[in-house]
Amino acid sequence: MQKLFQRLFLVLSCFSFPSLASFSRYPNRQFSQAKNYEGSSDLVDLRYHMGPVLASQINLYIIWYGHWNPPHQSTIRDFLYSLSSPSPYPSVADWWRTVRLYTDQTGSNITGNIVLSGEFQDSRYSHGAYLTRLAIQSIINTAVTSHHRALPLNPHNGLYLVLTSSDVRVQDFCRAVCGFHYFTFPTIVGVTVPYAWVGYSGSQCPGMCAYPFAWPDYSRMPPPGSGGVSSGSVMRPPNGDAGVDGMISVIAHELAEVSSNPLVNAWYAGEDPTAPTEIADLCVGVYGTGGGGGYVGKVYRAKWGIGYNVNGVRGRKFLIQWVWNPVKRRCFGPNALD
Repeated sequence: MQKLFQRLFLVLSCFSFPSLASFSRYPNRQFSQAKNYEGSSDLVDLRYHMGPVLASQINLYIIWYGHWNPPHQSTIRDFLYSLSSPSPYPSVADWWRTVRLYTDQTGSNITGNIVLSGEFQDSRYSHGAYLTRLAIQSIINTAVTSHHRALPLNPHNGLYLVLTSSDVRVQDFCRAVCGFHYFTFPTIVGVTVPYAWVGYSGSQCPGMCAYPFAWPDYSRMPPPGSGGVSSGSVMRPPNGDAGVDGMISVIAHELAEVSSNPLVNAWYAGEDPTAPTEIADLCVGVYGTGGGGGYVGKVYRAKWGIGYNVNGVRGRKFLIQWVWNPVKRRCFGPNALD
């Protein structure tokens, strides 16, 4: 969660020209790289701390904060629909099966049933264009108490996803985090419910939070679409926008972690529950076999240099990071070659 940005910074600092040049230029082939850097079971102490996981059907509620581009909203909705809907293999739902391997103390697995149950448009910026972390909870409270099309307050199986638009600045966004998850305080929202926040980084920090579709300035790498070191070397986003495609991978990251650690007392590594290393933190920057050390791994290549690793509904393609597989004890995704 909070460690996503710091780990991504370390990943990006390792980039070199050969890793870019290895991208295949042929449709329906995978980017090539040899060695496997997907993590070591000897170095990971991921443990269960006896707290709940989201084992019942998840009723997901989106809060669109700020002014949103409708096509971007459609792309994000299709990703969320894809979590529980069949698509050609390897699919988003296949990716979620790794998340489902995590259980609670009764042996119940994380649910595979995620239902988009409501949306709230906060286009009036009810809490301003600069938000503290705590203000995200106040936005949820506004959404569930509004006099116009309020969301239900669902303490039983509700999960609230706050998405901020390109002109909204959030505390620590682009500096320390790309997204985070936590649980609400009854003093603010009335009940305790899990939630996640992710910001649109396309205009604020695409080189940090829209990796690998954009490069940070300090890397001295070319911007997307420039042709790069060699023509077509920069991966292009599968849905046409680096900000929204990068955001989708962060949403996947946070959904995996909030489902396996909703109250920050279930699945994580490390001794400090205030800064846990969670199941997606362990695999930041890894999207395919061989990933790590500044290389995304072997992912599929479509026309025009588009990179992706999973299929979604309505013919969508997405590039989302892998998560830690507790059975294989390494980072894993459905596009794995081994």
